[in-house]
Amino acid sequence: MATLLRSKLSNVATSVSHKSQAKMSGMFARMGFQAATDEEAVGFAHCDDLDMEHRQGLQMDILKSEGGEEGAETPLEGDIHYQRDGTGPLPPSASKEACSELSGQGKPKITAWEAGWNVTNAIQGMFVLGLPYAILHGGYLGLFLIIFAAVVCCYTGKILIACLYEENEDGEIVRVRDSYVDIANACCAPRFPTLGGRIVNVAQIIELVMTCILYVVVSGNLMYNSFPNLPVSQKSWSIIATAVLLPCAFLKNLKAVSKFSLLCTLAHFVINILVIAYCLSRARDWAWDKVKFYIDVKKFPISIGIIVFSYTSQIFLPSLEGNMQNPKEFHCMMNWTHIAACILKGLFALVAYLTWADETKEVITDNLPSTIRAVVNIFLVAKALLSYPLPFFAAVEVLERSLFQDGNRAFFPNCYGGDGRLKSWGLTLRCALVVFTLLMAIYVPHFALLMGLTGSLTGAGLCFLLPSLFHLKLLWRKLLWHHVFFDVAIFVIGGICSISGFIHSLEGLIEAFRTNAED
Repeated sequence: MATLLRSKLSNVATSVSHKSQAKMSGMFARMGFQAATDEEAVGFAHCDDLDMEHRQGLQMDILKSEGGEEGAETPLEGDIHYQRDGTGPLPPSASKEACSELSGQGKPKITAWEAGWNVTNAIQGMFVLGLPYAILHGGYLGLFLIIFAAVVCCYTGKILIACLYEENEDGEIVRVRDSYVDIANACCAPRFPTLGGRIVNVAQIIELVMTCILYVVVSGNLMYNSFPNLPVSQKSWSIIATAVLLPCAFLKNLKAVSKFSLLCTLAHFVINILVIAYCLSRARDWAWDKVKFYIDVKKFPISIGIIVFSYTSQIFLPSLEGNMQNPKEFHCMMNWTHIAACILKGLFALVAYLTWADETKEVITDNLPSTIRAVVNIFLVAKALLSYPLPFFAAVEVLERSLFQDGNRAFFPNCYGGDGRLKSWGLTLRCALVVFTLLMAIYVPHFALLMGLTGSLTGAGLCFLLPSLFHLKLLWRKLLWHHVFFDVAIFVIGGICSISGFIHSLEGLIEAFRTNAED
């Protein structure tokens, strides 16, 4: 009896500890210190998910202790779910509705403006620096795609949230799902109840890891072009950047780095303003005749991926909407954030391309005069290095949860010891992931190609294909004809763009990989 009591008290104490940590992370997120880029927004959503999990874990431990006194039955092995720290199976007797209600009590909420700040940071990250390069190969059609992608991503974000709700027996619309994974699993049930979630997790991991690679690539590229006279190659700069990033493998939480995210975001907005100001100072020399209606058939599909990747935010929208004080304001928030993003991205891409025309480079700051290029690029490198831990940590969390901490369904032994410390081989795997991002950055040091590939593969899938497919699958009986038409059109157009962009980006990467291997 004493042993059982100590075990229960230990579970409750552990849950309370994680709960307090999640609250701190959530507090930083609401203040704007998180979600500075697309990946940082994923980090914000992930912290909210952990907050919800730990609240449920705490209450379920209490329910378990109460149920034990009444002689509750032991849960079946297949029904056991584990907390994030791997301690304590949760009883299936407590209903999901009760857990959701209990987890929502006292949970801090954010306003529509705070939610809009997070969405804005997600779709206005440093990857907008590649948009002028998209205009180079797409002309006016590239500008049209910037507007089109904003409209589609805004719409798919709304229908994705609609998939979280269903009508109950009383005719009331209630929230029955909590995340993108829940929606995917619901679409694949009952035959394959976990297949959809695994697909979404794989897509999320690919996008997060590719984002880490992009940060290493852009760091090496910016430093090499800032100091071309130094006897240091771009690959060497990438190695130096990775050496600085290696301590990310030891991260236990994001509190150590999330406080810098606001400063990074503000610095990035200042850099965008500086670039636009410089372009406006050369307005007399703008090459309007260079903006054409024709497209580069071979490279334009890559531009599609670049544009789509700059708008990715769907993966964290369910968590964000669930934390809003008034979820009814979500649609309005999505409208003004995407309108603002569309205007700012379009103006930035256009004026930058008009300034440098055919000389526009993959990262637009490389076109700046050497007198100010070094200063601007150093700020961007600092932002990239400080942003890297967030997608890296989110990718590690997803990998550990799905491969090492998924109870009896885990593929490998738990990478955490009984005291909650990371095992040595688990730390080795984290270091290997950092090294993998370096190797990819060395062998394929092409920012636009990697960004286009990621946008075409996971960006189009998470933003275009899956939301429209899930909307049709879950709510097709209640949809009006024009909603069905929009969903089918988005799925078809998104699929064509995704396949085309993926093929051309992959061809470019293979060619670049062969060239580097020969060198």
